[in-house]
Amino acid sequence: MKKQKISFDLTIFDDLHELSAEHQKLMLSAIDARINAYAPYSSFQVGAAIQLANGEIVTGSNQENASYPSGLCAERVAIFYAGAKFPNVPIQAIAISATSLNHVVDKPAAPCGNCRQAISEYEIKQEQPIAILMMGETGQILKCNALADILPLAFNSSFLD
Repeated sequence: MKKQKISFDLTIFDDLHELSAEHQKLMLSAIDARINAYAPYSSFQVGAAIQLANGEIVTGSNQENASYPSGLCAERVAIFYAGAKFPNVPIQAIAISATSLNHVVDKPAAPCGNCRQAISEYEIKQEQPIAILMMGETGQILKCNALADILPLAFNSSFLD
């Protein structure tokens, strides 16, 4: 038997102003995208913004449905739109921000498992890391350097060969 530890570096920013100008702009786009969330069931509004290598920023917001599995998270709305609109342009970073109509979200909201898997597909396809920036409506911002950091041992197409 052999044990192996998996770890990664996480950067913690105390507020938005500590981010680079580019990442501030990206996070502000994610915050703006929250406004378009359709969340009548959870009252949990999420916005995502994707920075593409060509300078474009693509946004998405969560879209709920009474048939719960039919809804989509903000991250997948944004990444699928980026893939459809700019299929060969690498994704450099994704910023995620969440708020609730019921309480203050004062800690970073990380992508759910389905979103991690979807983002992982693009990271593997482009053979370049995608930085992930996460925040609530207030408080600290977390940054990891690649989706692979928060989804080690990901399922990918190599299992289908």
